[in-house]
Amino acid sequence: MTLINLDALSAFADIVRCGSFRAAAAERAVTPSALSHAMTKLERDLGVRLLRRTTRAVTPTDAGKRLLARAKPALDDIAGALEELNEVRDTPSGRLRITAPRMAASTVLARALPSFARAYPRIALEISVDDGFQDLAANGFDAGIRLGEALQPNMVAVPISAPVAMAVVAAPAYLEVHPAPVSPEDLAAHACIELRLLSSGTLYGWEFERGTQKRVVNVGGRLLMDDQELIVRAAMDGLGLAYSALDYVAPHIEQGRLRRVLADWTPEGPGFYLYYPSRKHLPAALRALIEHLRYSA
Repeated sequence: MTLINLDALSAFADIVRCGSFRAAAAERAVTPSALSHAMTKLERDLGVRLLRRTTRAVTPTDAGKRLLARAKPALDDIAGALEELNEVRDTPSGRLRITAPRMAASTVLARALPSFARAYPRIALEISVDDGFQDLAANGFDAGIRLGEALQPNMVAVPISAPVAMAVVAAPAYLEVHPAPVSPEDLAAHACIELRLLSSGTLYGWEFERGTQKRVVNVGGRLLMDDQELIVRAAMDGLGLAYSALDYVAPHIEQGRLRRVLADWTPEGPGFYLYYPSRKHLPAALRALIEHLRYSA
């Protein structure tokens, strides 16, 4: 009986999940050609074709589907057994892939990463900054970070930040020409830079609250973007008002590039959560990251 390399089987499962050699190779930190050679050898050793390769995608053959159905649970069990060994080490190790929106990456993660890297030198951390939702399992992510109001269902969610205060800001030059709004209704007379949500394609309504009064204003600006950094930059360039997390724009306010308006109307919303699929064994590296982020909040 031919002995089969378990890493080759694991790579085969990754290729099927990712749908391409390039994506799977990026996850495994190898070249696509190396992964292709490994699959060719695996198919030769097994004497059967496992993958159907086209210019658009890589899909499993019928034989590949049958092998994956039987082998994937065993591979998961082996990964779980190895992870249990990781738990008894003094220092957790492993590789984590995290997806996070730009605001979370620039605030929550940026504050915690230096001390995390020093505390856990054997954990390799890959962060994908993307304001759209990612399917964690399909894209090979261990966990994601999102605001509490936008979490995916059926996920374990852990709070990793305080409530997020919002702010309306504009450049001093803009406010010299346009009087600062004193109520949400005044926004109708202003150039407002709108955010289109990548997750749903809808425009984000600006939320306001003062005492018992609540407003959601569809500002109807003529400048729309789907990237928070570009929105803030446009506001600094004097193109209009922007609505953003206070932590995200605080450095620009402190340095005089932006001024806050409607401060008595902007509310606090749910903070950021780290979320992940429910599983029997939580990897020690992910547990370490969760605990560190909660401690740093």
